[in-house]
Amino acid sequence: MPELRTLQCFHCGLPVPEGIDFTLLIDGESQPMCCKGCEAVAKAIIDAGMGDYYKFRTENAPTGRELVPDFLQQISIYDNETVQGSFVRRDTTAAADEREADLILEGITCAACIWLNERHLAALPGVLEVAINYTTHRARVKWDNSQIRLSEILAAVSRIGYLAHPYDPNRQQQLLEQERRRHIRRLGLAGVLGMQVMMIAVALYLGAFSGIEEHFRQFFHWVSLGLTLPVMLYSAQPFFRTAWRDVRRLQAGMDVPVSIGILVAFAGSVYATFTGHGEVYYDSVCMFVFFLLTGRYFELVARKRAAEASETLVRSVPAMATRLGSNNEETLVAVAELIVGDRVRVRPGETVPADGLILEGQSSMDESLLTGESLPVKRGRHERVVGGAINIESPLLIRIEQVGQDTVLSSILRLLDRAQTEKPRITQLADRTAAWFVFAVLLLAGSVAAYWWQVDPAHWLPITVSVLVVTCPCALSLATPTAVTAATGKLIVSGLLATRGHALETLARATHIVFDKTGTLTHGTLNLVASEVSKGHDVDACLAIAAALETGSEHPIARAIRHKAGTNGLPAVEIRNTPGAGLKGQVNGQRYWLGTPLFVEQQSGQKYDSRALQTLRASGNTVIALGNGQAVLALFAFGDTLRDDAAEAVAALKAAGKQVVLLSGDHLAVAQHVAGKIGIDEVYGDLLPGEKLAHVRHLQKQGAVVAMVGDGINDAPVLAAAQVSIAMGGGTQLAAASADMLLLSDRLTGLVEGLNMAKRMLWVIRQNLFWALTYNLLALPAAAAGYIAPWMAALGMSASSLIVVGNALRLLRNKRN
Repeated sequence: MPELRTLQCFHCGLPVPEGIDFTLLIDGESQPMCCKGCEAVAKAIIDAGMGDYYKFRTENAPTGRELVPDFLQQISIYDNETVQGSFVRRDTTAAADEREADLILEGITCAACIWLNERHLAALPGVLEVAINYTTHRARVKWDNSQIRLSEILAAVSRIGYLAHPYDPNRQQQLLEQERRRHIRRLGLAGVLGMQVMMIAVALYLGAFSGIEEHFRQFFHWVSLGLTLPVMLYSAQPFFRTAWRDVRRLQAGMDVPVSIGILVAFAGSVYATFTGHGEVYYDSVCMFVFFLLTGRYFELVARKRAAEASETLVRSVPAMATRLGSNNEETLVAVAELIVGDRVRVRPGETVPADGLILEGQSSMDESLLTGESLPVKRGRHERVVGGAINIESPLLIRIEQVGQDTVLSSILRLLDRAQTEKPRITQLADRTAAWFVFAVLLLAGSVAAYWWQVDPAHWLPITVSVLVVTCPCALSLATPTAVTAATGKLIVSGLLATRGHALETLARATHIVFDKTGTLTHGTLNLVASEVSKGHDVDACLAIAAALETGSEHPIARAIRHKAGTNGLPAVEIRNTPGAGLKGQVNGQRYWLGTPLFVEQQSGQKYDSRALQTLRASGNTVIALGNGQAVLALFAFGDTLRDDAAEAVAALKAAGKQVVLLSGDHLAVAQHVAGKIGIDEVYGDLLPGEKLAHVRHLQKQGAVVAMVGDGINDAPVLAAAQVSIAMGGGTQLAAASADMLLLSDRLTGLVEGLNMAKRMLWVIRQNLFWALTYNLLALPAAAAGYIAPWMAALGMSASSLIVVGNALRLLRNKRN
């Protein structure tokens, strides 16, 4: 009588109970389901267009009795506008419905995984940009929400065997900890059983010289097989799983040659055990896995350490805040629940939960985590504070003005993440090299196997395994990502934020450092120090007109004028700005011009008093004029103070062999006065923004690599044109958006530290690439010639990766040159 076969649920794999008849049409075939829950989940998968899930899954899905799996819940929830508000950024200026989010990718093991995910996602209609950081496993994805939904992006990642979810620092720490524990368990099993197999192998090697009975030799082979099986089935599972995923996608990741080497050695040993002929390599198999897992474990620790700076920033915002109600009652709420307009109490020792304005109190704030400044700064009533700053002395009442993705800290994190995910040219070269290198290794291993099979069949197996393992390009792919992440993370502690992936690489090659003056070499906090008015006019009246014309401007001169004129400004209309020269507008029905003396002279048709102008400029003051259509009415002189470390920074840059240039929109005499104090020899003044841009392009045509340091809206064009641009952290948003780096602190010496770090980073990357290539060029012939045993190949490959990672982590040391 034929045996009755029990039906299994197509979704979860459990037996289908008798009398149950739930089915679903999948790929044209009616598939059995064990319950209504599995049927509903399977139908949701098919209706969402993710039927490939059943083709590529490696194990059965959770049971339908558990209702909808977490993944399916997430991909539907993450399309919710309210949920996206906490992690999705929207570009309101773009024509399309552009959105951007940071995702964490699970399952990344090598650079080939990065390449596969980037290529796969970039091919999706509606995905505009994808960049993945190997060190942190974070993906920055930008998409057009009118063409593709976030759930579809997450589903696309899952279809190629990975898992993506929105970036959350706490969850990432949990994942890293889970990964570390799994590594330790697999490593421990491989180590314990590997030692037992090695002891048996030693006995077999000694027995081969002194004589050992055949039945004892076979017995030891079987015992070794039993000890090696758990290592193969559990400890080596990550390598096999990743390799199989790559093979299914017709890709050659770095785990492919490693897995082939392990499987070939194990299969050959099993054959020798069953037939009683040939050598066994169970000891080599166990040592492969042990050494490889050891390398992966230390690589995991290194990745975690290299990314500590950005993760520290994320965790600097507290989870809870004290919110005040309408009757000043205090309530402890989650920071995520705060909205603009809320009032919060920040006591001494507590962290500011979000950007806001101080309503009551005065205290010192520790902003070192954000700016690199070690000394606390005073903050009082009506002054702004940023989320992540620590209150030191007195309690403060703060009104929240920015929350979530709009805070300064979130902006810094976005820029830092962008810098770490964008690949410098040297990194792209290494990735391309590693991609084809794996194919070359597989072809070479096949050739070596064919050669030794003909020349000496007894040695083809261990030699082929050695070639497969010893040449794995892990070190080549690790050479640059770890160094870039370590360098950018280290610099943010010093107050210098790289916002583009190429910034440090280009800064290291810069030949000319070009400075703006106001707000860059000086503090940009101007004060009216002197004024001259024409006969028949009043200083206060002229200041009132100037303040009206400067309404809405954030230029340091505009702020100084409004501060001096007070709050009784006049209304102005038809205000038009001429960048680098000045502006015009109507006040009380009469047209006025305010700007450089030359600009106002040209508009009024009357020359100003040159002697008075020279007197006002004598001390390096910035002078502007106010005029109408008939005359120059007033000259205003504004004084500024040099940054304390400007001369030190210029001297250090010149000592490093850089040509330092000053381009200023101020009068040449003023620019020369400032340059003389800090040691800049090449000075240009009276420049409009277009003339600054032309000067930079002239330098570039002569072969110069220009690093531009500036502040203010007039610097945006020249910042964008320079090969690498650095904006002062206090500058305008447009200048910051155009810049490749941001100097968050007031210390210009942070730029020198950045230059030194950039040089060190490039040097470390070159060392890593040289070591990785040299190792492979030396080890490959030795392995092919039979001089490297399989266990030595595994040790060498792991050691090579660890050397590269350890060398990159030297960037985290407090070395300045």
